[in-house]
Amino acid sequence: MSSPKSPVEPTYADRVYRSLGGIIGGTLLLGLIGWLAIDAIVRGAGRTPWFAVAAVLLVVPLVVALSIRPAVMVSDDRVLIRNPFRTVHLPWGAIEDFRAGYSSEVWTKAGDKFQLWAVPVSLRQRNRAARRREREERAKAGRANTVGTQLPDHGTQLAPADQTISDLRGLIEHNAGRASAQGEPRTRWAFELIVPAAVGAVLMIVLFVVG
Repeated sequence: MSSPKSPVEPTYADRVYRSLGGIIGGTLLLGLIGWLAIDAIVRGAGRTPWFAVAAVLLVVPLVVALSIRPAVMVSDDRVLIRNPFRTVHLPWGAIEDFRAGYSSEVWTKAGDKFQLWAVPVSLRQRNRAARRREREERAKAGRANTVGTQLPDHGTQLAPADQTISDLRGLIEHNAGRASAQGEPRTRWAFELIVPAAVGAVLMIVLFVVG
């Protein structure tokens, strides 16, 4: 007789949170920079091509860092935060809370705070969501004039950043107790972006000095 199988804990696909507006804006800006740089390198005279190369080395990593790179990747074991120049690995067991004020943040149990660049807070969207909730409450109160009427609950309308923070908060309790979700936070600097930008800045300074 085969032994009874132990219940299998459900698994969840990794989630990735990114700013669509940042990605689109960064991609368009990179296309413009590339077009201008190629034109300066091909048609430029004197030190103009060198200035174009220095500008590309300096500006492109900054654009990528601030627009395309930021992401928050969530799995059952950890949260990986890609900010402009630093990557943070946070096991669920080390996370205390997620908060959204004027920016989105994650706090660790050790008291450290990390911003979530991929989850930008928009006060305009927050105010719009608040007005929408007020309208829904007034409409619900107006329709519920019959005793015992059961009205459908469509859930609380939140701004996108606030909804993301709410979702992440809900995952803390679910995942923090996992044995595989324990450990200390780890950070790594994005030298693949920092080094080219530094080289471009130094080259730009040298060209200005010798010019």
